[in-house]
Amino acid sequence: MHPNNSIIRLPGSLQRWLDAAAEALLTPQTGRTFDFTRPLGEEGILPPDSVSWRVFKNPIALWVGGVAAVILELAEPAVRTGVWEHSSFRKDPRDRLQRTGLAAMVTVYGARSMALPMIAGVVRMHANVAGVTAAGVPYSAADAQLLSWVHATAAFGFAEAYSRYVAPLSPAELDAFYREGEPVAQLYGALDSPRSDIERRALFDSMQGRLEPSPVIFEFLHIMGASPVFPRPLFWMQPMLVRAAVEMIPQWMRACLGLTEHHGLRSRERWLVKRAGAVSDRIILSESPATQSCLRLGLPMTYLYS
Repeated sequence: MHPNNSIIRLPGSLQRWLDAAAEALLTPQTGRTFDFTRPLGEEGILPPDSVSWRVFKNPIALWVGGVAAVILELAEPAVRTGVWEHSSFRKDPRDRLQRTGLAAMVTVYGARSMALPMIAGVVRMHANVAGVTAAGVPYSAADAQLLSWVHATAAFGFAEAYSRYVAPLSPAELDAFYREGEPVAQLYGALDSPRSDIERRALFDSMQGRLEPSPVIFEFLHIMGASPVFPRPLFWMQPMLVRAAVEMIPQWMRACLGLTEHHGLRSRERWLVKRAGAVSDRIILSESPATQSCLRLGLPMTYLYS
């Protein structure tokens, strides 16, 4: 946590612009929106003093971690087929990312009466997604093993991105982050999600021989680097943050997927990403789900920053 005096106070016009930009990134053009300030006083699935509340408030960790998670999901043939054939990533990547990001925010910060029905809706949607991979292997998006892989890649992505590019997490904090995610994973149908960083590492090691390279991964990286998801003044950062996501994927996985040094960060960019992560962790976004949820629980806007 940061001491109070480390909070960055921005000029009013810049603060309002950032608030609006953050809100727009989590507002899909289609679908339901959520009010994180209601119902007043109602707790969420995770408590505000959790490691998860601290990690998910940071926009750099969310973007970098989310991209890394999808790369690892696309490395698994059944997950790749389900994601690529049954989602709008190729047609409308911005809307797909907005809906995915909003679902994550509701899960972590939303009141239980808001989060549980949303999660149940996702589970029902997964029940209708099934097919056959290019190798002729049948799959279902409701498969508990596949869901555990998806949950593990997401947890790794967000925790690793925060620890690497924002503020280091201790081994105890990393384990707490994975423990906090287990009940959430159960709600989504991921029945064997890692409960510690050691369990996460063991799961990753067990995937040797199951992950495979695919042109889809490189198509995804191109879409994430070239599609105008970020506001125009910040778009220059987008390709760099995609490279930051590749950089933090374990070396053996990068080699397996054909991701070379060219796909990772340039040496001068590492400092820039870390600087962006650290600075963004000290700017309070008043319209963000994290801040709005603090207000719902009667906590000050500075709670996660102090």
